[in-house]
Amino acid sequence: MATPIQPKPAKGNGQLTTQPAAQPLQESTAIIQVIERAALNPDVDIDKMERLLQMQERVLDRQALMAYSAAMAAMQTELPSIAERGQGNNGAYATLEDIVDTVRPIMQRHGFAVSFRIQTQERGIQVTGVLMHQDGHREETSMLLPADVSGNKNAVQAFGSSTSYGKRYVLCALLNITTRGQDANGHTATPVKMVTPFQASQLKQLITACPVTTQEWFVGKYGEVERVPRCDFDKLRASLQKRALPNHPRH
Repeated sequence: MATPIQPKPAKGNGQLTTQPAAQPLQESTAIIQVIERAALNPDVDIDKMERLLQMQERVLDRQALMAYSAAMAAMQTELPSIAERGQGNNGAYATLEDIVDTVRPIMQRHGFAVSFRIQTQERGIQVTGVLMHQDGHREETSMLLPADVSGNKNAVQAFGSSTSYGKRYVLCALLNITTRGQDANGHTATPVKMVTPFQASQLKQLITACPVTTQEWFVGKYGEVERVPRCDFDKLRASLQKRALPNHPRH
């Protein structure tokens, strides 16, 4: 049988020439057909049959990987950036529900599905995400997390919080998802930590001891003592102590 050909523009004269078509999937299918015919031959010994089956498995794996890669490339053009609507101690984040609701219909259109494995280990909770394609290839990634005991959570709540956190980040890693609210370099902006209540009370007492002009300067720069960044505390306290009026108690 003649090799399939397809037209290709020739250089220079605008006419058409012919080139062999690149059809890796069809070639793989042809190899599988050869193997299947050999399997029906009673003269083929067991060792040769095992080698043929191993070859068939490699061909099928290659086909599945090619289909996975093509579908992933197509899907990437449709995946949007997810809005950060969740609020936590460290700032805004994209919730697992928002991520799943957004990507699920897109994944289904391209033949993908995702599942998770949760394992409890001595060092914490391991969350593994498995991204599967309908043609058989899959990829997975894992994340090891400590139990989230922030906010006086009990053991069950800590487990659930860490699991949800792990699923969010593992899913984003598998699908290369970004969330709105990131900086220009693609890294999540680190939330600014404010002064503690005790530090705020110290600043308030010092401001009271300062001249009116200093107090007006402070209000114009920070507004309230609770809005002073923690990294400014030491320098600001030293400055206010120098400006405090004589005979006024300093703290």
